[in-house]
Amino acid sequence: MTTGCKTTTVFLTVLCALLLTILGLVQEWPAWVWPALAVLLIGVPAAAFKIAAARRGPVPVHYEEQITAAPFERREDRVTCVALPSQWDDYDFQFSATVRWYPLDGGGDDPIVNPAGLAVDAVLDRARAITEQREPGRASLVQHELSGALSRMRPESTGHLQVMAEDVTLVLREHDQERLDKLAEVRKDKAVWEHQRKYEQSKREYLGQDVLKDTGSAVVWWLAKNDDHVGKTVGDLDLLARLTSAANDTDIPERLRDMLAQQSGEPAVPFEREPTAADHFEAFLNGMGFTDDDVRRFMAKQIADVIRTQMPHATAEEMLRRYDPPAEFTGADEDESPSASPEDPDEAAGGTPRA
Repeated sequence: MTTGCKTTTVFLTVLCALLLTILGLVQEWPAWVWPALAVLLIGVPAAAFKIAAARRGPVPVHYEEQITAAPFERREDRVTCVALPSQWDDYDFQFSATVRWYPLDGGGDDPIVNPAGLAVDAVLDRARAITEQREPGRASLVQHELSGALSRMRPESTGHLQVMAEDVTLVLREHDQERLDKLAEVRKDKAVWEHQRKYEQSKREYLGQDVLKDTGSAVVWWLAKNDDHVGKTVGDLDLLARLTSAANDTDIPERLRDMLAQQSGEPAVPFEREPTAADHFEAFLNGMGFTDDDVRRFMAKQIADVIRTQMPHATAEEMLRRYDPPAEFTGADEDESPSASPEDPDEAAGGTPRA
């Protein structure tokens, strides 16, 4: 700054001297004026320099501290698709970034032949320390984490360089991402299935251990479901008893059998005995479609008469009791001997005896 001021003063002094010389020649100044003019042109600038230096004084310390240092040279290199390990084996991240660095003063006696290699290695070490602790399914989140961690200049291990990275990208290979998506779908489906299974298990426990524990519990549950409609519940009592019996793999209690038979208007059929001839005969009638009561009574009387001639009367009496034939079929025939019965069933049906 001082050198610039001196140069400007000298330039102005020379310029003024030329102007005064031209003016003196034109005006034809006397000879004594020229020595005085020379002294004036030399003395005035010298006095001005001394006065300015006295006013300015020494340069303050804080001014020297604010002098901007020479800019350092920064360098960069681009790395792409570098495999970095994740927390899961065989699932590597693909890392790309722009690596930047600058040399440090006094970083060591060994010369740096390849500073880009040192810088890239330092960045990859910092990135790997993070990625190997992260799951591969969070690539986008880990990318932002790396962008923050690598955005600060830090010295590398040899102390020669300050290193950072920017424009960081982190992705998975396409086929690895597809596998992770499939695994995620399977986990979601399994979670849904587990919830459904637990729901069904809870429902079975509720029905088996509470609702259908016995017929009484089933009746109370059915009353609550039908808004206390007692008539409907009574009408469904047979269904509830059978359902409870099937749910517990047991027989219907004896105390309920007669009541259910009376409610349905059908003769009670024992549950814990072998089927008799009368049971088989009833199955035969049902299978043939004989639903008319008179026909069923008539056929029962005819078969009972035939049975009397072949075996003890107990089976015939059971059939007659079951079907309650009219008096004309059961009157005096019971007191007659077996020889008094028609010898031919066709004759009993009103036909003529066969020859």
